[in-house]
Amino acid sequence: MTRSAEQLRWWQTRWFVALMAVLAAVPLLWPDIPPMVDLPGHMGRYRVQQMWDTGQAPWFHDWYNFDWSLIGNLGVDLLVWLLEPLIGLEPAVKLIILTIPALTAVGLLWIAREVHGRIPATALFALPIVYSFPFHFGFANFVLSMALALNAFALWLRLGRQGRLVLRGVVFVPVAGLIWLTHTFGWGTLGVLAASAELIREHDKRRNWFAAAFHAGLHCLVLAPPALLMLLWRSGGHVGGQTADWFNWRAKMQWMTMTLRDRWQLYDLASVAVFYLVLFKGLRDPNIGYSRNLGLSALFLIAVYVLLPRIVFGSAYADMRLVPYLFGISLIALRPKPGLSIRHAGVLAAIGLAIFVGRMAATTYSFWLYDRDYDRELAALDHVPVGARLVTFVGETCYNEWRMTRLQHLPGIALARRQAYANDQWSMAGGQLLTVRYKEARGFSHDPSELVTDVKCPREYWRPIAGALYKFPRDAFDYVWLIRPPQYDRRLEQGLVPLWRSGRSAVFRIDHSVPPPDLTWSDLGNRPFAKPRRHPSRQMAANEPVRKN
Repeated sequence: MTRSAEQLRWWQTRWFVALMAVLAAVPLLWPDIPPMVDLPGHMGRYRVQQMWDTGQAPWFHDWYNFDWSLIGNLGVDLLVWLLEPLIGLEPAVKLIILTIPALTAVGLLWIAREVHGRIPATALFALPIVYSFPFHFGFANFVLSMALALNAFALWLRLGRQGRLVLRGVVFVPVAGLIWLTHTFGWGTLGVLAASAELIREHDKRRNWFAAAFHAGLHCLVLAPPALLMLLWRSGGHVGGQTADWFNWRAKMQWMTMTLRDRWQLYDLASVAVFYLVLFKGLRDPNIGYSRNLGLSALFLIAVYVLLPRIVFGSAYADMRLVPYLFGISLIALRPKPGLSIRHAGVLAAIGLAIFVGRMAATTYSFWLYDRDYDRELAALDHVPVGARLVTFVGETCYNEWRMTRLQHLPGIALARRQAYANDQWSMAGGQLLTVRYKEARGFSHDPSELVTDVKCPREYWRPIAGALYKFPRDAFDYVWLIRPPQYDRRLEQGLVPLWRSGRSAVFRIDHSVPPPDLTWSDLGNRPFAKPRRHPSRQMAANEPVRKN
């Protein structure tokens, strides 16, 4: 695209892009542990990974299996493996996670510049997706792969615009492999974006859609080699997990409103509403149009979203993860038409920047509050010895409130800091490098055994707190860690010696010489099931399988 000699506006300069990258990282500067739901569980796995063959924690071999293998889900795992010996586990994780929002912001603005020639004012409205629901959920490898895929797509566009197709072909063979290794989803998204961009570029040259599709496919072959790795991974005979729940329209509609779900429901919903208003303005305002290149990319992503099931290879929320990037590509597809005044464009840029700054300020405060919760609960680990056989129960509800506590996988920090047993680890052969082998723990060995509720939740695997405290195999554990559990009958503490309490949270040492309480369900007075509460914006899809990153 021809570059105008006209002076760049403030939102089109490189310093502005750099400033947006720095601003995107601000919310993560204060917390010691990025407050992402699944991340503490992953940190436990990283600790096992780093100590597996060192002989420093031989008891790990009694509890877990850890086998290095080539899978499309290793991004943060490999970076931690490189950085941990230099700066330690927790600083390494924080540094890696901190770069993801910054990379996402740079990727969005770089793509916009390559497609439009300059960064349009409307592109700033896409920046809030740097902290999206998949990020808050803790899908660390996924969000890293998507950040890399956005920047790789920008480089793909740049080399294509410069006509350096041979160089692009050489560069993108390893680039595609690295993004696949980070997470398969990022590689697939890069392929969709590159294919749509090449289709438009070839059509502009040949004016024939069939010829354009053929030549676009030839160009995209350099991205295909990881498909062989995928076949090797999935045909290894050790990969389980169902692919199910196709065309769940109710869930898909919910994901479209939960894109920025964090803490304050009205604010998060209002921020998503801005996305829709800006996209609607692009359709109605004669001064704003859509790029054919990114417009087709957005349509391709919509098609993928519609066709994706909710569960892929046992991993839930597969379709939900795509939604923020669908919004992002759609928003940066907007551009002012010739004739739009600089003043009007400046107002749009200022509004977009104000919304992004507001989201970063809110996220910073939200993360500070979550960090306080982490500090309060992690004080319990001062009373847990290194190598403890620890079972943890984290309070949950049946109603899936908008604000998630971020405590669900805090047991992973006991594994990371104290090398204690963590019953929150995922155990999916082939899905991750770590699987659980501690048979003595029986039904309390892995996720979701750490989650407990006050009553039995319909269509969930979670146990009521009374049943968990009553049934867990005491001979398999030496310590119990309760993290904000629901109210329970204190008679269930028979044989549990309190070492620390803070509110409802507590650490107990199990006295194996004292038998567990001899109680019945009628003694405990627990209702067997919760009455489901229906609310389309709060009730998430039920019957979730074990999650993986």
